[in-house]
Amino acid sequence: MDYVDGFVVAVPTANKQEYIARATEAASIFKKHGALKTVECWGDDVPEGEITSFPLAVRCRDDETVVFSWILWPSRKVRNAAMEKVMADERFDPERNPFPFDGMRLIYGGFDVIVDA
Repeated sequence: MDYVDGFVVAVPTANKQEYIARATEAASIFKKHGALKTVECWGDDVPEGEITSFPLAVRCRDDETVVFSWILWPSRKVRNAAMEKVMADERFDPERNPFPFDGMRLIYGGFDVIVDA
């Protein structure tokens, strides 16, 4: 059964091209280790709610844009094995290669696919 890692983060709007470059590089690394697909979505119509919303969840500032992304894996087992290798890759070391966003406001989780229509 497929497995999905989902992510939501606020990215400084000025860093859009840098984010795209890093996400493209990350996609190739994830795929090298078994990911079936990676998708990155730059916020276009993401309303700020009063109680809950993507912008509220990541404390999105006026000069930032919400990014929603996911990685499709063939299984959680494949994802777990891959993540060990991915996190050991020096390209993911924030000291050597800082992310173009505040990682403290990144929301992520792993999900079993229950409907795929």
